[in-house]
Amino acid sequence: MKVLIVEDQLRLGRLLQQGIQECFYTATLVGSCRAARDALCETGYDAVVLDLGLPDGDGLDLLQEWRRNGFTEPVLILSARDTVVDRIKGLDIGADDYLPKPFSLEELLARIRSLLRRHSAVKETVLEYKGIRLDLLGHTVQIDGKPLDLTSREYALLEIFMQNVGRILPRTLISEKIWDAHYDVDTNLLDVYMSRLRTKLDAFSGQPFFKTVRGVGYQLI
Repeated sequence: MKVLIVEDQLRLGRLLQQGIQECFYTATLVGSCRAARDALCETGYDAVVLDLGLPDGDGLDLLQEWRRNGFTEPVLILSARDTVVDRIKGLDIGADDYLPKPFSLEELLARIRSLLRRHSAVKETVLEYKGIRLDLLGHTVQIDGKPLDLTSREYALLEIFMQNVGRILPRTLISEKIWDAHYDVDTNLLDVYMSRLRTKLDAFSGQPFFKTVRGVGYQLI
């Protein structure tokens, strides 16, 4: 399990990172909204611990942006804003839990473990977006109720994008997920598979599903 910690107080962030790693999770620490966005673009996380008072923006705005772009993993807000109104606002925007500062590290770790247990128990087996229906158990894809024939690589590509709607996925990340190894991103192998997948989807819908971000990767829009 991978946990992203978004906390600008370095000493506190290091304490959280150490505590989470002692629970046998992988923990990454960043200190700004921009660094948090970059971290989520580079790889996936199973949970986020989010401070609200960040140097380059408000954590609530960042959380709203994530939820709007399809990020569904659990987020625990950790903040000095401790009024009932603050907590309600955070939960309404999309947080899964809210722990005010100061806090007990043991309680924080227990809450993270609880969030991860609950979330892993209710993982979606069907992903849907703009008429696309991807069945993870049946390993099938439909568009507007009609079956779509995909190769195993094309299916794996679509699954990655369906799990990260709206996120710009770097070429290196996509290649590592598809081939379980680091491929030379200068080759056109990924482009070939993306072109095939695009052609099949566009033929059904008549509308583009993917955006090419030059020098970076691709985005399901």
